[in-house]
This record gives sequence, C-alpha cells and structure tokens, in this order.
Amino acid sequence: MEKKKVIIVGALGMDFHLFNRKFRNNEDYEVVAFTYALEQNVGTTSEEKRVYPHELAGDMYPDGIPMYPETMLEELIKKYDADLVYLAYSDLSAKHVVFLGQRAQAAGAEYVLPNPDDTMIKAEIPVTSVCAVRTGCGKSQVSTKLVDILTEKGYKVISIREPMPYGDLRKQISMRFATPEDLVKHNCTVEEREEYEQYIEKGHVIYSGVDYEQILKDVMKEKPDIIHFDGGNNEIPFYRPDLLITVVDPLRVGHETEYYPGQINLRRADVVLINKENTAKKENIEKLQKTVKEMNPEAEIIHSNSVVEVENPDVVKGKRVLVVDDGPTITHGGMPFGAGYVAAQKYGCTVVDPRPFLKGEMKKVFEEFRHIQNVLPAMGYDPKQLKDFEDTVNSVECDAVLYGTPIDLQHVIRIDKPAQRARYRIEEISEKGPTLEDILDKFIKENGL
Repeated sequence: MEKKKVIIVGALGMDFHLFNRKFRNNEDYEVVAFTYALEQNVGTTSEEKRVYPHELAGDMYPDGIPMYPETMLEELIKKYDADLVYLAYSDLSAKHVVFLGQRAQAAGAEYVLPNPDDTMIKAEIPVTSVCAVRTGCGKSQVSTKLVDILTEKGYKVISIREPMPYGDLRKQISMRFATPEDLVKHNCTVEEREEYEQYIEKGHVIYSGVDYEQILKDVMKEKPDIIHFDGGNNEIPFYRPDLLITVVDPLRVGHETEYYPGQINLRRADVVLINKENTAKKENIEKLQKTVKEMNPEAEIIHSNSVVEVENPDVVKGKRVLVVDDGPTITHGGMPFGAGYVAAQKYGCTVVDPRPFLKGEMKKVFEEFRHIQNVLPAMGYDPKQLKDFEDTVNSVECDAVLYGTPIDLQHVIRIDKPAQRARYRIEEISEKGPTLEDILDKFIKENGL
C-alpha cells in the first residue's frame, strides 16, 4: 500500500505535536509539508525558509520537513499530490475552519480534524489542565492560582505550557524555566515571557518546547506529585487530564461555540469556570451559563471575578495614560481591551489613542487587526518588532504608561515616563458555587494523593 501524503496546516504548536504523536516513524504516511499562518505572528516572512528539522522529524525525514505560508496551500497540494490535509492550530472561527477545508477539498485533498485522543499523552501521575474557549479568557489567572493552592497543600507541582517555538527548533525541544535567567537563556519573545514569567515570580517551575514526550520524561526526573498543563489560546490538552478546567468569557458570549477547538474543551470539561463576572452584564452571564449547561450538563461550574489592581495607583489616577495590554489577547484573541484598560477605567484615567504614534512594525499590527483602537498590544516576536514597540511606547504623548501584561514590561523595554503594571487575579464567588480549592480537594481525594 502506498503511503498517504499529508500536509499539516498549523501555526508552530499543535501542528508539531500532532506530527510527533501520529506521524513520526509511521510508515503508513509521509508528511510532505507544514504550513504556517502568517497572522499567527510566527515572526517570519514568506521569503524565509523554515524546516522542521531531522532531529525532531526522525529517521524517515533525513532532510527534515519543509514549511510554507498557508497562502500556498492549494499550490502545495498539487506540488506534492497530497492526499490529506490535517488542521492543527487553535483560535479559529468555525467559519474559517470550513473555509480552509473547502480550499483543501477544491484542490483535491481530504480535510481532517484530528481526534484529540490521538494527540494526548498519558502521564504516570495525576494531571490537571486549564484550557479555554478563546484566547484571553483568563487561563493564566486560574492556572497560577491552581498551582499555588496545590503547592500550599504540600504537593510538588510542575507545569507544562503549550508551545510557542519561534526560534531554532533544535534548541527548543525541551525547555525548563525556573529563573529570570532562563528566559534570557532561551531567547524568549515577549509572548513567551508573558506565559512563563508569572510562574517564575511565584517560585514555580514550568516547561515548554516542541517534543512533549521528551518534556514529560524531563519533568518526571524531578519527581513531581502532580503535572499541570497550561493550554495556550483555546488549544486542547497535550496530556490526558485527570481534571480539566475550561475557562469561558461572559464578555464574548457566543465565542464558546464559534471558535475551534474551544468547544471541544467546553464539552469535555470536568469543571467550567465563568470568569470576569464583575465586568460582565448579568444577562450575558446567565446566557453563557445556559449554554454551558446545555453543552456539558455534568460539569461543575465555578463563578469568578477578575480583579485588577495597581501597586501605586496615584501614578496613574486621573492621568492621561497609554494602555498596553497582552499581545495575543488583543491581536488574534480579538479582544478590544485587557487588564490595563480595565485598570484605567477603575482609576479614572484618560486613555490616549496610540494610533497616531505607531512606529514601523506596529503599524502593520494595527493594519492586520483592525478591531484594535485605544490600547497598544505588547509585541516583540523579533528584535525589530520589539524595538518598534518600544519606540511607539515612548513616542505616545501621555503622562504615564499603564500596562496589563502578565510580565513586567520594564524587563524587556525601556519606558521613558512613569509606568505602572496592572495585575489581575481571580476571586471566586463562593455563594454561587464551588471554589477552585473545593474542586482541588475533591481531585486530591479521588486520585489518592
């Protein structure tokens, strides 16, 4: 039987994981190409050549596997006479999922959505996972609090994050982050820092990379009691969870059913956490809860507020401020604002429009994501973009900078005016349902920990 030729459509994350789990060393298939989505900020251009290297692809691919822009999909199907096109990335509208499928089918290939069970790795110890239905629901707040609670109860927890491999993949097979120096060692982008730094600040260890089977082996050498998987965007867990918590957002009601693969997380969740209730309309919270109960009637529901605080509010109170918010949330997450903007409203700030002051690559960001208006997304996928981001921040005519990113921006750029960081945390509404600690106590008991 001839091998089936496969193209994997992705954005440098789940696509690699799918290959490693389903196709590496599988004689029934030949993966002829990966495609990557330029709008997913992979930090490359259509002229640059990227390859999934032999060291990761295995002996069947001595020259590695070429990678091309997604815009070339039809051309690649014809060039390689591809039989199958696998979709393997997240935060896509259902409309776009179908659109990609019709492109593949029109070019003569079968279009496949992978079975989540084919990609999940089974660990030898209990696994918790926090995922979401969209980017920007508040996974980080929930994940870090979950790890804090388990750590305070005396358990050794090591976290693993969904990948963001934008550099040399051979150097990113398995990366461990425990200190600020590790962020420099692994040449992290701003987006990567936003995910890892908040764990490091709390004294936790987190891994990420490209090969999640190797990452699990490395994690197990540290003899943890529990593994926590922190899902990126609205991605499904890479490890089979014993407890899956899915975060939903009442500020974007309807997105829980309209974005792939977030609905999978909602339907498979053991617990659904409705976040941001303090900033949402009551009717939207009720509508979202109704949808949750219809789609997953067995799931327990946690209700929570997302509380935003600034260490020295007098620096920004009543001032004209530039608001900088989390990059992924504001760009492909589709949110018009984040924690920084919420803090600006809380402290009576006048928010300055950054658009007249944009420099270089930041102009392209606003051209691509036209919903962005009054906030500046934190960007820095390569040195040029990071410099243009810094120059934009310092060009805006304002009294202060108020940033709601998960990292301390002043670790990566110089800000030439007063600045304050808006931090956010979840605060469960115990009178409406269980708390996160209640859920974890049950998880501990059920797993004999």
